Amino acid sequence: MKIIGLTGGIGSGKSTVLALFKALGAVTYVADIEAKKLMNTDDELRNQIIKLFGEKAYENGELNRTYISSVVFNNEEKLNALNALVHPKVREDFHHFIKKQKADFVIYEAAILFESGSNQICDYVITVIADFEHKIERIMKRDGVSEAQVLERMKNQSDDDYKIKKSDFVIRNNHLEDTKKQVFTIFELLKKLK
Repeated sequence: MKIIGLTGGIGSGKSTVLALFKALGAVTYVADIEAKKLMNTDDELRNQIIKLFGEKAYENGELNRTYISSVVFNNEEKLNALNALVHPKVREDFHHFIKKQKADFVIYEAAILFESGSNQICDYVITVIADFEHKIERIMKRDGVSEAQVLERMKNQSDDDYKIKKSDFVIRNNHLEDTKKQVFTIFELLKKLK
């Protein structure tokens, strides 16, 4: 089974592209969603997070994402420590997931695919990009934030050029009809790859 990594910067439209692949019948795994689940359900991981962030890390038995975000936003050391706890658990969960699949390939979607080293488990990588204006517009609309807040978030991500150079496929996601054509073409290519 081939593992296809899918990544892209904030506002690139990864979720839209993933939904298009899914509509074509692709099996998908969303690392960020699974990471959130694991942080709430894996006892060992919960204990490690509490050790790292203190009792405030969980509120009413659920991960206190607002608190964690406020800590890691300006503390790269804590962010790296959190990632070092979470990423191995996500990889382990993904390996259990693919053992249950019978598809020719699985799409592994992760915002920080390269930064986490998860690209190393992928046979091919797809990066989703979009024009700067489209990205800003999407994030402002989706999250109800100002342009300044969007630009602040973007500062913490690696740029598209870095991802493009390390990718096998690039999807330019500016107009939905064009994106659909690109996804279909790549999907058909992936089905032929052995």
